[in-house]
Formats: sequence, structure tokens, C-alpha cells
Amino acid sequence: MNEIKWIFFDIGSTLVDESIAYLKRIEATIANTDISYDEFYRKMVEISKYNQNGYHKALEAYGLTMVSWNSEDEFVYPQSEPCLRELSKKYKIGIIANQNYGSEERLRKIGLLKYIDLVVASAEEGVAKPDLRIFRIALERAECKPNEAVMVGDRLDNDIIPAKEIGMKTVWVRQGFGVFFSLHSEKEKPDHFVNELNEILKIFM
Repeated sequence: MNEIKWIFFDIGSTLVDESIAYLKRIEATIANTDISYDEFYRKMVEISKYNQNGYHKALEAYGLTMVSWNSEDEFVYPQSEPCLRELSKKYKIGIIANQNYGSEERLRKIGLLKYIDLVVASAEEGVAKPDLRIFRIALERAECKPNEAVMVGDRLDNDIIPAKEIGMKTVWVRQGFGVFFSLHSEKEKPDHFVNELNEILKIFM
């Protein structure tokens, strides 16, 4: 890891807890239907075991309409700020995330932006993970080679697989629906996996 200069993070279920946001989104999605919350949630969990987006695939399964995501219902994981604060003493910190417009302002509002040197988000870039172009954009702006960078995220499909393909090191954070993901192939295998953010410090500090 001596060559590492940048550590890039996803946002959702990596730096911020999305559990309340998902709860409210599911409740709004199934409103005025005979589908229970538990039934829809179980469907999301089952789909997540195959490393797919549980919400979107559950919508397809039940023929329901997508409800907008409310970022105001997200909360910072307690370990996020201490982790970024320590890592930022030694590395440049970046964001590569699929997010609505205004990611920098939200990160500022929740107190994390002061540790972050670069934010590359899908809404502003017009390209989303797992498309390799968003990773290339981030590396180009960081003036960083792939082997000098790490991608930290909760999704095997959106974070680990494309980052590995482009040549970055990877850390899988098993948070959110990521706890239900399972490894099915070598291409999904991260360089490291952790169950909570403070474990990252043991790897890089």
C-alpha cells in the first residue's frame, strides 16, 4: 500500500446511514397497495444477495413506481468523521458516488467536506457507477494513477467490480444492504473488506 496517494469513498451506506431513508422510501412506494413493508423488504434482501440493486429490482417484481430519494433522511455514521479525519492526515480523500445534485453542499452540511479534496458525483458528471468513465474522471482530476488509488464502497456491483477493472485497490464496507451481498466470482473479490469504517484505519494507517 506504499504507493497509495488517494482514497475514494462512496457516500450512501458507506459514509452515511441510509436506513431511515430506505424505510420512508419503501413506505411511500407500497402506500395504497396490499404489499406489506416486511414483504417488500424481504424481496430487497433476497435480491441483494445476488449483488443487485434490491429496491429497483423489487419495483420491477411488483410492478410499482419509483419514489424519489430524500437525502434529508440520511445520517452520518458515527465513525465517518473520525475515519476521514485520520486518513486525511496521510492521504488525499475523494468521493466517487451516484448522487443527486448538490453532493458537495450536503457533505459540507453534515461536516465531512472539510476532509475531502475532490467530489465526483453522477448527477453533475452525467455518468454513473458502474460506468468506468466516472472513475476515470475522478482519477484524471486527482492527477492520480489507478494503482495509486483505493475505492471504498458498500456495493460490489457499483464500487468493487469497476474499480478493480480500472486498476484501483478496493475495500468493501459491509454496511446497509451490503451486508447481504455475497461473493460469486473472483472479479467481485475486494482487496480488503471491513464491517465498519474504523477498521479501514488498521489497513492504511
